[in-house]
Amino acid sequence: MGKAERADLKSFLDEKADVYNSTEFIGTDPIQVPHQFEDQYDIEISAFLTAILSWGRKSTIISNARNLVSMMPGGPHRFVMEHRDDDLDRFIPFVHRTFNGIDCIYFLGALRNIYHNHGGLGGLFQEAYAAHGDIFQAVLSFREKFFRHADPGRTAKHIADLGKGASGKRIHMFLRWMVRVDTRGVDFGIWKGIPMHALYIPLDVHTGNVARKLGLLDRKQNDWKAVVELTGRLREFDPEDPVRYDFALFGLGSLEKF
Repeated sequence: MGKAERADLKSFLDEKADVYNSTEFIGTDPIQVPHQFEDQYDIEISAFLTAILSWGRKSTIISNARNLVSMMPGGPHRFVMEHRDDDLDRFIPFVHRTFNGIDCIYFLGALRNIYHNHGGLGGLFQEAYAAHGDIFQAVLSFREKFFRHADPGRTAKHIADLGKGASGKRIHMFLRWMVRVDTRGVDFGIWKGIPMHALYIPLDVHTGNVARKLGLLDRKQNDWKAVVELTGRLREFDPEDPVRYDFALFGLGSLEKF
């Protein structure tokens, strides 16, 4: 790709990112679920659970995520901190695709451990990033601690293992929500201990297909190597905020059927 072509592509992606990185986007996206809260811990927990559920039909994701957080009286943080074991029975019937009540109860128990002993999701992720200086290692560290307090069994599949080559779309989307300082008010930007330039693109079918059509991604599989390749090329366009192009690629693929 020549210099002029790269400049044209950057201009095109900047324009599309500008269109979709807007407050109107919130009402159409699962990010609307954490946007109903003001407390940082409520935002973190609801965003994390919503991101974990974010595969399948968008309307179903939003409906099930809203339902899940509504089952936590007093807000997600208070419920995580104060719930008793018998309070978890209400989650047994919960199901979203392969994420069921057993998974949900494990997640709530792991979150209770994290908020009681590790400073919450924000504290754990930012501590891991400070120790490693790398999102890849921070996610590995988080995943190991999240599944440490009990045998997760099949539940472990619901947080991608980057060490085995997974793209980690949902965990990178969650990190974008928490870390990216967004003047448009979509992403929250509440975790100041992780820089935006360190984030990786949340790679899914839509973003991968569009990136390949635009010549930004050569790798055929949507795996961790593809995430690294695509994010590297987006960093050439915006070294400080490469994942803002997630709005452009997702909008082109999912909404415009590019």
